[in-house]
Amino acid sequence: MTEAPPVHRPPDAAMVAHGPYALNVTVRIVAESADGVTDLPTLHGDGPFSLRRLRPRGSQARVCIVNTMSAPHNGDRLHTEVIVAPNAELHVITAAATVALPGPSPGHATHDVTLRVGDHASLHWLPEPLISAAGSDLRQHIRIDLASTARLVLSEQQILGRAHEATGRLASRITVRYDGRTLLDQHSAYGPGAPGWDGPAVLADNRAAGQLLVIDPAYHLRPPASHLLDGLPAHGVITPLAGPGALLTAIAPDAADLHRCLGAALRHLGHHNE
Repeated sequence: MTEAPPVHRPPDAAMVAHGPYALNVTVRIVAESADGVTDLPTLHGDGPFSLRRLRPRGSQARVCIVNTMSAPHNGDRLHTEVIVAPNAELHVITAAATVALPGPSPGHATHDVTLRVGDHASLHWLPEPLISAAGSDLRQHIRIDLASTARLVLSEQQILGRAHEATGRLASRITVRYDGRTLLDQHSAYGPGAPGWDGPAVLADNRAAGQLLVIDPAYHLRPPASHLLDGLPAHGVITPLAGPGALLTAIAPDAADLHRCLGAALRHLGHHNE
């Protein structure tokens, strides 16, 4: 596949940052509980991200993030903030995969995601895959702050390169604080300049990597056991965390196999309807 030419983006004063046509945008979602039903008093899209309300599922509010233009390009600064107030329930998906692309601005792109979930609240953060296109350079950091009775189901899927194309550089970090304590702080890096990422100890010939994180106070009483997902082209292992949580780490030849592995992990953990 040949590399697509950069998409022209007009110099909107609200979005131009530090370089030619670089974006500096913030998306914000706030979910609150009112009379047992979750409301969305704040639903603010910006730049390439448009937010769509979906049909509620019981007391759960549902939102779809739609990309209305290509992003991120190198140099972009993207920020996503989600606040789920006590007793609220929120489910967030994306309409399609996100493609990190090269661009005219110097330097790497960043996408900072902040997720805050209050007492007796739940958040399901289940975006479509992130694709790292050749020539792109993206640093993503997901920061999660959970109350002691909060629930979280989060997936992260990374596809290294489009079809018949080398990957760009992709660095991803997940930091989870639970009840004021750090529960998980994990960093991964792939592509040019990342040591050993395509060696036999990391991805070898695989070009898809993913994680599934489930935090559930019910695990205090019955914590999940370690579990190896075999019988699939993908390779995945579920490990309990030092708290009420479980983490699946998986690698796969492609996006379809990775998706099947994450689905198998959800079923194993009892969240197949999430």
